[in-house]
Amino acid sequence: MTIPAVRLNHAVLFVTDLEAAERFWTSAFDMEVAVREPRANAAFLRLARSGNHHDLGLFGLGETAATRPPRSVGLYHLAWQVDTIEELEQARRTLAELGALRGESSHGATKSVYGADPDGNEFEVMWMLPREQWGPYENAAPVDRLDLPSEVRQWGGVRTAGRVVAEEQA
Repeated sequence: MTIPAVRLNHAVLFVTDLEAAERFWTSAFDMEVAVREPRANAAFLRLARSGNHHDLGLFGLGETAATRPPRSVGLYHLAWQVDTIEELEQARRTLAELGALRGESSHGATKSVYGADPDGNEFEVMWMLPREQWGPYENAAPVDRLDLPSEVRQWGGVRTAGRVVAEEQA
């Protein structure tokens, strides 16, 4: 069984200087800061025309980043978006069967499972709540325990990412 991802949703980078990185990305791509998480030394940025919660996450490591493996400056993870919460549940099963499941969490507006490829490159498979349900999560990105069975009961059958054009024309 494969993971039915619809699109790459966002990227997350480890950076040395969070403020400098934030200035660069907001200037270069006209991004806005959607969320700042001081406890995590993180900022989540959104493209001006995006309907996404965030398109780029930045985690500041400070000047000692190079001496703190395995988390050093560079790519942290990619996030693949699925269309339904059931597909997230399927992704969790697939990753577990492959021995690649590394964790899971609720970030409020998104529900996520995490995996790693054979080289240890981390990735996220995520499902996003309908935009009108973001409510208190519009400007927040918590890291809470994911109760996937409860989320499936609540959100089962709700599609939020859309499908590829060819499928819509069928």
